[in-house]
Amino acid sequence: MSNHHQLYTVYLKRAAEAIKSWPLRYWRRGWWQKTLTIFVTIIVICVCGMYGIAVWYQHSVKSKPNILGVSFIADYASYLGTDPHASLTAILDDLHVKHLRLVSYWSDIEPTKGQYDFSELDWEMQQAQAHGAKVTLSIGLRQPRWPECHPPNWVNTAAPDSTWEPELDAYMTAVINRYKHSPALESYQLENEFFNTFGGCDNYDASRLNRELALVKKLDPNHPVIITRSDNYAGFSLRKPLPDIVGISVYRHVWTSNIIHGYFTYPFPSWYYAFLAGAQQLLTGKPSVIHELQAEAWAPNGQTILQTNLAEQDKTLDAAKLKATAKFAQQTGIKQVDYWGAEYWYYRMTVLHDPSVWDEAEQIFSQ
Repeated sequence: MSNHHQLYTVYLKRAAEAIKSWPLRYWRRGWWQKTLTIFVTIIVICVCGMYGIAVWYQHSVKSKPNILGVSFIADYASYLGTDPHASLTAILDDLHVKHLRLVSYWSDIEPTKGQYDFSELDWEMQQAQAHGAKVTLSIGLRQPRWPECHPPNWVNTAAPDSTWEPELDAYMTAVINRYKHSPALESYQLENEFFNTFGGCDNYDASRLNRELALVKKLDPNHPVIITRSDNYAGFSLRKPLPDIVGISVYRHVWTSNIIHGYFTYPFPSWYYAFLAGAQQLLTGKPSVIHELQAEAWAPNGQTILQTNLAEQDKTLDAAKLKATAKFAQQTGIKQVDYWGAEYWYYRMTVLHDPSVWDEAEQIFSQ
């Protein structure tokens, strides 16, 4: 027998003895070592399980078509100093966007009690229909963009619910009845990220959300209702109100004043969002969409975009980051994605004279 073979045999015997005695030696360790080992083992098992669900979900939806859209808010386009109509027309004509997430701010449409002005939203819905685009219409008190809740001046949402909720129901009824027969309407989004506590909102009563969902279904049983989760973190819609579709927001590069007080990139991998969608599907049978994919710059330290120069904006969004974000969203496997920031792309091109982000968006929507 060669020396190499003898050494190999000795190593095998020692290895076998070590494996055999490992449990006894392990339990002789200190309690903190045991606790740490058990904790790490549980984490590994959980992560492996999450990843397995993510892979299953990605495979299960692989053959479905991608639906790319954008949110569009005329008020924000105006705030940026652009013409809202020119902005939306360019989004539809130049980017060839085929899905829009539109808003119906109560403050804009019923500034005076009982007097409705649907002219802007009518125009947007007509443009969507003329371009063959489908619409998710945001309804309710809390809708996308600051200050999140958009009551008119004659409504005080800090007052007892009974003094203003009937007025909100009447307003929602007017909106739904006006657009429920529109060929462009595809779905509703009810109360944007209802339980997220930032913004100028006073009421987070789940019973109101339940009543509003029942109202929408009564008025229009033919269109699905999206209710959106809050922020990037884990969580599932398991109790009432259970929507037809669950919305997930994806933010990656932000400024935070908590602990870091600076720019922060969320560490979640793309498969994490596939896990959220897959677990939701397994637990409730409800599909998920990315209703808000960050695709605009995040102003630092409490500033606004109008106060932030282009070099600073590039720290959270430029053409390369938008391209990477699009790839990240595709890797999640979630098929319907609404980009957040199309008004900003147009502003950056026309006001800041930098078309790079707009050009990249054109490439994304041409695929």
